[in-house]
Formats: sequence, structure tokens, C-alpha cells
Amino acid sequence: MKKKAIILCSGGLDSATIAAIAIDSGFDIFCLTFDYGQRHGREIESARAVARFFNASKHVITKIDSSVFKGSSLTDDIPVPKDGAFSGIPPTYVPARNLLFISFGVAWAESVGARDLFIGVNAVDYSGYPDCRPQFIEGVSRAAELGTKCGDEGDPIAIHAPLSGLSKSEIIKKGVSLNVDYSITHSCYDPTQEGLSCGLCDSCRIRLKAFEEAGLKDPLAYVCA
Repeated sequence: MKKKAIILCSGGLDSATIAAIAIDSGFDIFCLTFDYGQRHGREIESARAVARFFNASKHVITKIDSSVFKGSSLTDDIPVPKDGAFSGIPPTYVPARNLLFISFGVAWAESVGARDLFIGVNAVDYSGYPDCRPQFIEGVSRAAELGTKCGDEGDPIAIHAPLSGLSKSEIIKKGVSLNVDYSITHSCYDPTQEGLSCGLCDSCRIRLKAFEEAGLKDPLAYVCA
């Protein structure tokens, strides 16, 4: 019987890649997606597509009260920066989002008997979010060990961040080698009502540059690219 792994699945390029890595490592995947009041539902549609593509044993979409997340361009009426020149932590940062997501994931893992959780954080080509750094993953891993029954009994849940030290182009090359279909993913912070990527936000810029560096064509369509 295959071991179970929880995949934090946003529908983005990174979460599709970690799903492929988990499957390649022999895991039976359980996808977990969050509806946290983000301004668009495009990423949830992509998360469903990713879960279907990889034949996830189960895909759960969990709703979190959007009032928890204030002061972010992704949840409030705050403009998404599109000039590529923002310094510091950008307004697209969602307060402690990954801390909450991992907590939910660890709870589900312990509930279904999984001892592995995969998250697609990256600390090379990223927007500078503090909850994507290796130090954060190390700290939350220790908290998960100390705060769970299975951890107390010596069988802790391992939190895997296999993309943490890779450039975005390296992530894409890894995914392509594992036959990931990136046309079903979504990365844009500010898509059109039809779900078309803007091509100008930080996430679009990083993605487009990475595909170019990898010598590949991004299968998504953009308003500006």
C-alpha cells in the first residue's frame, strides 16, 4: 500500500510540480486547496484541474473566513503592483497564510494517517514573503512535531518543501521531466474576469522569465507579455 501525502494545492506552477514529485516518490496524494476570499476564483479552478490531472485520491477545498486576511492586494481592494519595482515585502503578501495552510494540512494528515505534507514554497525566485523561507519551514516543522499526537509518539509529520532552493526555471524543467501539464496551472495575482493572466504582476513576471530561461514557451495566454 502506498504512503499518503497531503499536497497543498493552489493550482499554481509550484503546487503542480510538487504533486508530480510526490507521485514520482511513490506517494498516494491528497490535495488540499483553500478558498480564503481571494479576489478571483481562477486559482481554485486550476487547483481542481491539477487534482484531476494527477488523479488525487481526494481533493478537499476548505473555506477560511476572509475577514482573517486584511491588508493584502489578494483579498482587499488594494492595487496589485505591476511595475516590477516594488522593494520589501509587497502588498500581495497575505498575513501568515502559509502558517494557517500548513496547520490545516498537518491536521488533515494526522486525521487520515498521512505522515508527509508537501508545500511548493520557493525562496530563490519569489516575492520575498517571509513564510516561504527555509527558516519558516524548519520552525513550523518543529511546531508540527511538538503539537501533534503522532509527533509526541515519535511518528511526526514531515513537511517537504522540495522546491525551496530551486530557481523558477529549474522548477519548470523538473516539472517538464515529470510530464506536468503547465497549461492547467495559474499564477497571476490579477487576472481578468475571464481568467486571463495580466502578464505584469510580480508572479506573472517571474513565471514568464522562468519559462524563457528554461528555453520553453509558457502555455498560458497573457494580456501583456
